[in-house]
Amino acid sequence: MSPHEARETVAVVVVTYNRADLLDRMLDGLAALTTAPDVVLVVDNASTDHTPQVLAARTEPWLRVTRTAENLGGAGGFSLGVRQAYDGGWDRIWLMDDDVVPAPDCLDVLLAQDEDCLMAVREDRSGRLCEKAATRFDLTHPWAVKPKTAMVETDFGTRAAMPERVELENVAFEGFMCRRGVVTRIGLPDPSYFIFYDDVDFAVRARRAGFRIWAVRDAVLVRQLDFDQQHDLAGWKGFYMYRNLFAVHFRYGENALVRAKPWLVALAVVVLSPLRGGRAEARNVLRALRAARSMRALPPTTID
Repeated sequence: MSPHEARETVAVVVVTYNRADLLDRMLDGLAALTTAPDVVLVVDNASTDHTPQVLAARTEPWLRVTRTAENLGGAGGFSLGVRQAYDGGWDRIWLMDDDVVPAPDCLDVLLAQDEDCLMAVREDRSGRLCEKAATRFDLTHPWAVKPKTAMVETDFGTRAAMPERVELENVAFEGFMCRRGVVTRIGLPDPSYFIFYDDVDFAVRARRAGFRIWAVRDAVLVRQLDFDQQHDLAGWKGFYMYRNLFAVHFRYGENALVRAKPWLVALAVVVLSPLRGGRAEARNVLRALRAARSMRALPPTTID
């Protein structure tokens, strides 16, 4: 796009649930962007804290709020928000959670890239690189128990060590941007994931449709919370982590052995449950395996 052409329009999609103060800080960051987005679509997932009051107090003309009747999860919220952005006709759709703050020039840096799928690069509040998007997501080898075998943070260590762009194999919906043509081609984020892996699923579908995904070094996004990947695998989040990991393998495993890996993981968890996790985790993983089998069909690629 030449300097004489109008820039592409941008819809920001934000999903929030019970993190009103973080959301307010993130919206301050959007308001401070040197190029304003055309619209910010906030999906409030039926928050029970003071989120409605925070949103009501905002005065930005680009803010539009949808409050759901029930908590749709991150996956359901992003699916709804992306549909709204797509139906609104905006050229680019920029997804983010409520706990990140973009640098003032973040949107300008992304818009300068003539690519269909982009990712802003996250750092923590101390300025340390904490971008965990995968540079290798292995659905080919059955011995890769965790398919994310390499990521930006471990590949480079610091932002300064990164090249200007790094190709990704999965993303997080914290700073991911795509053109509307990607949604036309592959459909919406799949709301059935509820939480976890909906962003991975979308990235896998995009890559299999021929789109390349680039992390842009100089597009800075600051994460307000520390990463906590150690969820209770015996609790409700553990169910979704297991179920959705299994669903990704059933859907996208590149050979029969990879597609069989969920069965082996479930067996290992059950056998080892007396030593770790106990009966609750064993029940979780078996329930997750049954539920994941019902998610094997790919989501629709058409948008009604």
